[in-house]
Amino acid sequence: MRPLLLDTSYLIALEVADDQNHIVAAEHWGKLTKSLPPLITTSYVFDEIVTFFNNRNHHSKAVEIGNTLLQSPSIELIHIDPPLLHEGWRYLQKHRDKTYSLTDCISFVVMKQRGIKTALTFDKHFKQAGFGTLP
Repeated sequence: MRPLLLDTSYLIALEVADDQNHIVAAEHWGKLTKSLPPLITTSYVFDEIVTFFNNRNHHSKAVEIGNTLLQSPSIELIHIDPPLLHEGWRYLQKHRDKTYSLTDCISFVVMKQRGIKTALTFDKHFKQAGFGTLP
């Protein structure tokens, strides 16, 4: 089974009941977990999702999601080291016509390095960068 990259927008859609993509994400996740492929995410995505909830006064949700990402045997968390940071930074600088975040650029680099073709995301930037998206 091919691995998938797990992005912040998908996690938010799963966890926030009034998110515009919540129903689609929840239905997709329900089907995906029946035969869960390997999931890859980065420490920058981890930071984004924890910060998202903590900044909205949902500390317990931030901690819950953070612990799930850290402890799940189904999720590989890639820590951003200096070479990966610099490669993501070069990617961002090279694509001045796009509004990619640095986190997106690092995810794109990880996907290329790992041969990951598809991301769990609602972020249009992944398609712009040439990757498939689910749902």
